[in-house]
Amino acid sequence: MKKPYTDVVEVEKYFEALYGEVTDFQKDRYLKAFNNFKNVFGYDGAYVASSSGRVEVCGNHTDHNGGKVLSCAISLDTLAMFMPTDNGVIKIKSEGYSDIEIDLNGTENEKIGTSAALVRGVAVATKNKGFKVGGFNATFTSNVIGGVGISSSASFEVLVAEILNFLYNDGKMTAEEKAVIAQYSENVYFGKPCGLLDQTAIAFGGLKKLDFKDKNKIGVTEINNPLSDYTLVLINTGGSHADLTDEYAAIPSEMFSVAKAMGKERLVEIDEKSFYNELPNILDKVSDRAVLRAVHFYDENNRVDVACKALCENNFTAFLNAVKESGISSLCKLQNCYVSGGKEQAIPKALSISAKYLNGGVNRVHGGGFAGSILNIVKNDCVSDFVDAMSKFFEKKNVIPLKVRTVGTMVL
Repeated sequence: MKKPYTDVVEVEKYFEALYGEVTDFQKDRYLKAFNNFKNVFGYDGAYVASSSGRVEVCGNHTDHNGGKVLSCAISLDTLAMFMPTDNGVIKIKSEGYSDIEIDLNGTENEKIGTSAALVRGVAVATKNKGFKVGGFNATFTSNVIGGVGISSSASFEVLVAEILNFLYNDGKMTAEEKAVIAQYSENVYFGKPCGLLDQTAIAFGGLKKLDFKDKNKIGVTEINNPLSDYTLVLINTGGSHADLTDEYAAIPSEMFSVAKAMGKERLVEIDEKSFYNELPNILDKVSDRAVLRAVHFYDENNRVDVACKALCENNFTAFLNAVKESGISSLCKLQNCYVSGGKEQAIPKALSISAKYLNGGVNRVHGGGFAGSILNIVKNDCVSDFVDAMSKFFEKKNVIPLKVRTVGTMVL
């Protein structure tokens, strides 16, 4: 049985798995969070939990149509200090956000699209799955930056699910169950029609090949390659996500429209050969962009297989080439690098500038696209120069080297 920590020095043994290294920054961060929890709620100790952000290394916009993704948990996380209560009330004081108080025995009155609604949604989904819920007091702090495609909301949701799992369910929830619970919360209580990629990558952790073909069971394959010679460098381009909901929603919608024209629900239900055989018969029923996006789906699925095989064989030339091709396909076929007709083109600008400084590395749009971030894969000995160069174009805080996190959301 785990016991509340009275001194956060005891958790430093987890830092290597969580952050890829032990740093004074994390030691100071944990100490500050621990002291804040004690001051806010008056406890002498606390349980500690961590839930990461994520990147998709290859496999852009494929999960919603049953595709494959090479995902990676990263060394940015949402950190919680918490203790159980017996009053059925969840209280969360989250740094930089409004306080949350949810009465599990009371009326659902949280405004959709808020952090409070997410907590309510996790609790409801947990009960719907047959698990127990209960109250707790917690303080959260997070460096999973919002709005850049590394899944700050999923990090938050899965963390709440894991706290309920630990306190009231003896840790019996699987990683997949936590992911599904978190997705339900985001879909129904936040109003965002996301797929399962974000929550799955975070709940499982590590470098994983995820296959979403089976609606009832996520295929998860461990990729035992820590990318030790390379560093993932995320660049927050500063592009605005305002008014882009329709752009994001159009991608799965248009892929679905192609599948429907061929008599299926999702593209994954049509093998690639059948897709091309049937394509001439539906060209007058779907838009050209929908066709291109469907082509991207099939090509991207193949690239994920290639990238994973290459990593398993330590063939980094093939791996990097697959990631590079993924970026080109996202630009030309998926078309999620900028909004058509818009003057703001932060993603192509960042890709073009950073390409001059990659020194053999590769880059691609990251996450949903249109605005937000790009992912760069850079040789370790080139990272310092790359970060310095990019910091001249973007604020240094927006050029973020990342380590591979080897574990999923967990109570330490």
